[in-house]
Amino acid sequence: MKTKSKVTAVAAVLLFALCGVSARTPAGPKERPALKLATTTSTVDSGLLDALVPKFEKKCLCRLEVISVGTGKALKLGENGDVDVVLVHARELEDKFVKDGFGVNRRDVMYNDFIVIGPSGDPAGAHDAKTAAEAFSKIAKSESRFISRGDKSGTDIKEKDLWKTAGISPSGEWYVESGQGMGATIAMADEMGAYTFTDRATMLSFKSKTGLKILFEKDPTLLNYYGVIAVNPKKYAHVKYALAMKFVNWMTSRDGRKAIADFKIAGVSPFTPYPRSEKKKTAK
Repeated sequence: MKTKSKVTAVAAVLLFALCGVSARTPAGPKERPALKLATTTSTVDSGLLDALVPKFEKKCLCRLEVISVGTGKALKLGENGDVDVVLVHARELEDKFVKDGFGVNRRDVMYNDFIVIGPSGDPAGAHDAKTAAEAFSKIAKSESRFISRGDKSGTDIKEKDLWKTAGISPSGEWYVESGQGMGATIAMADEMGAYTFTDRATMLSFKSKTGLKILFEKDPTLLNYYGVIAVNPKKYAHVKYALAMKFVNWMTSRDGRKAIADFKIAGVSPFTPYPRSEKKKTAK
């Protein structure tokens, strides 16, 4: 019996070798290499990463550790070498991140758009505005409560740009900075019956939890582009550059773009994948 068992074991090893398969047990999820991703709260709050992460992990046989913060903080984590790759949405900051030598191989990934939301009564009349800057001006003139993220995120940077375009430096009791992510800011605005500025994807995911309404949208200036950037291995030798580039390449591949396009909230696709050859579109 012992001799027979030995022969069987040897035969099994030979079979694995002939098939080009390792006889070692495949690494379990916890044993797989971990890739650290710093990304914006919108990709998490919207549920997008819940849909994308399992697909990428299956493809690369790794674990994706996601850190959800505003774009400013995400890029800071990259600057400190605390993550391997970033997925953010503030082009000027992204370009500076690369120019300063902290990131390499930036790629366009996808886009969605920003919207102004607020109480259904719309006391400021934001819905009647012709441009986003005019909507902001109406809110300021009426001193209707406005909740800003105030966290140097991509959304916060865009909001501040719109106030600047409107020629307004918002201040006073009507203007409140939450210092929190998008989901928490929407919840705060809902509780206070206030206006806020958000990406459409996060609003869609919170639609059933809030009484706030979309009051201004579809201004071409409100398109919101996302980029993915690997942290520079010449700056930080410890980063998992090869794994980071697998993520960069997958996000911009046919499979990655399909996964982004297939993601829906209540039947709506909140993100549009951005093929490398595609020129920036204007909102319809």
